[in-house]
Amino acid sequence: MPAAFRLTSHCLLLVLVVTLAAPLPTVAGTLARCGEGFLEEVDGYRVLHIKGTAYEMGYQHGALLKEHIRESMRYLFEVKAKEKKLQFLGLEIRPKDLIAKIAAHERKFIPERFMRELEGVADGAECELEDVVMANFIPELFHCSGFAMMNSATRDGTLYHGRILDYSTDWKLQEHAVLVVAEGEGRIPLVNVTYAGFIGSVTGMNAEHVSVGEMGGRGFGHWDGVPMSLLVRRVLEEADTLDEAVAVFRDNPRTCEYYYVVADGDENRAVGLAAHWNKFEIVEPGAAHPRLPEPTDDTVLLSAGSRYTELARRVREGKGTFDAAGALRLMDCPVAMKSNLHSVLFEPRSTRLWVANASPDGQPAATQKYFKFQLTELLGHEADAKATEIAPRSR
Repeated sequence: MPAAFRLTSHCLLLVLVVTLAAPLPTVAGTLARCGEGFLEEVDGYRVLHIKGTAYEMGYQHGALLKEHIRESMRYLFEVKAKEKKLQFLGLEIRPKDLIAKIAAHERKFIPERFMRELEGVADGAECELEDVVMANFIPELFHCSGFAMMNSATRDGTLYHGRILDYSTDWKLQEHAVLVVAEGEGRIPLVNVTYAGFIGSVTGMNAEHVSVGEMGGRGFGHWDGVPMSLLVRRVLEEADTLDEAVAVFRDNPRTCEYYYVVADGDENRAVGLAAHWNKFEIVEPGAAHPRLPEPTDDTVLLSAGSRYTELARRVREGKGTFDAAGALRLMDCPVAMKSNLHSVLFEPRSTRLWVANASPDGQPAATQKYFKFQLTELLGHEADAKATEIAPRSR
């Protein structure tokens, strides 16, 4: 493993050992519908179903989450963006101006279907397209870390893939958290743990039992490639297997330095990836590195500093014995940081997932309630025909 596997950001992607026996949450009901899309509340959690062409899915997303999208963008651009300046090429620059430069670099690498989806979001939410595009490029400014466990590392050999996203809790994104279940025309159905208005993914799983989580490194300024979050979205829409997922990251132009843990529940396999703008490498389970000196068999441990040391200790001491309670404790602070925006556990073989978000006042996601879902079950949900209908639009 190369020295470039230095993870410098504040998120921690985890593949955890959890077998939660709690039943799937009850559905509170359909909040609104738009064409083939609908918004429902499941045990208090917003779940957005979008289906159809790229533009139709975007329009459903924008129309059904209109107020959340508008408020999120207002806060990001009118409050947070004015609080700080960024350094780029030795100059101070406003975040929105820098994001515009990134978008200009990356536009030619973006598949047209994603631009059509962004147009749909803007039209549905009645927002400026430029603002929606800018918001969706924010992940290119920031980066995140991770691990995976399977076979001898877990009690019954099942692969578990989880993620602690340490990003920022003062941007109020957690107030606009949503689980998006997307069924694009000709694409693999997927679940995306995301926020209102964001079509890319940093944490997701598809119906073919492939899950992905992203981590970031350095490489700031190298933006001639496909935006990271859209590469992850492509994996979720296109990859039936782990090897196909790896190929999406390997065979497309990339930006900056990103690291991924990719898992396949059918094959009971997982790998770590170093996907830099100029090179690509694979990390197999049990691999060691001078900066990652405590590997454990049947695990991929990618993290940094004291978080890595604590995570490696917990994994080593519990290897092969983890149950639900023990696995959840792996996600406790200090493995999760104070900036823990969301924590997610995937069980790809069954398509189950557990999701927690930071509290409105910024308490880490790892301290909050976990909501349990199953993608195959969510795909069977139907909208209540009596729910409020927003007129759909096609293009």
